[in-house]
Amino acid sequence: MASSMRSLFSDHGRYVESFRRFLSRSTEHQCMQEFMDKKLPGIIARIGDTKSEIKILSIGGGAGEIDLQIVSKVQAQYPGVCINNEVVEPSAEQIAKYKELVAKTSNLENVKFAWHNETSSEYQRRMLEKKEVQKWDFIHMIQMLYYVKDIPATLKFFHSLLSTNAKILIIVVSGSSGWDKLWKKYGSRLPQDDLCLYVTSDELTQMLDNLGLKYECYDLLSTLDISDCFTDGNETADLLWDFLTETCNFNATAPPDLKAELVKDLQEPEFSTKKEGKVLFNNNLSFIVIGA
Repeated sequence: MASSMRSLFSDHGRYVESFRRFLSRSTEHQCMQEFMDKKLPGIIARIGDTKSEIKILSIGGGAGEIDLQIVSKVQAQYPGVCINNEVVEPSAEQIAKYKELVAKTSNLENVKFAWHNETSSEYQRRMLEKKEVQKWDFIHMIQMLYYVKDIPATLKFFHSLLSTNAKILIIVVSGSSGWDKLWKKYGSRLPQDDLCLYVTSDELTQMLDNLGLKYECYDLLSTLDISDCFTDGNETADLLWDFLTETCNFNATAPPDLKAELVKDLQEPEFSTKKEGKVLFNNNLSFIVIGA
């Protein structure tokens, strides 16, 4: 690996920029929306039974777009019931965006929000130091387990916080996705970073089996349009390459042979499909629901 290659996580601004470009070119949020519309109502059908308040814990809530969709589904299921929505998010910038979104969203009169600027590990440590641990009716971890050091311990801890009929929702990339193939084939040749682990639903369900936790897993199709990656001198291409490889300025710093291999591989059927002149990377997601 060329010494000039460095992790994308070493430059927060660049990471945020590349992530935004990823979202604009992928069907990630549409895929999540489809799940929220079709599957979530059934999943949350009993979480608030006989309860005067429904407690939701968002781990890695980001800027809140998906969180507020979840809140609206819970409101629809339990009209008029008070909702206590607490958010654990390590990025102060994302929390600020989340608060802005709440401020301009209507129909949140019965929802109480609280934000904690910390990682899931910091939250866990803080809770364990308290004598009385808060119980939750719905906990969700959306695209955040990649940033957790000890995933089994984290799963066990949050499962212990579930109240009667409660559920945990986890969203990660599917073991059938192009990410799985990309990480397995190229992970050792890309900058390694303590901040991020390569984990898919395959590893996660194995961990849940080992912990003896009951779960259901749903796979939904999602794509990332990477057509720009095969055009030189394109800003979108530069940002997408960074996101795909988790490398800051990949195009400028990667060894030519590595780039050539990736350019060839990413157009192969195991990674992407070609449709109407576009190259669509397999961004399939898994939605894992764990019961109390």
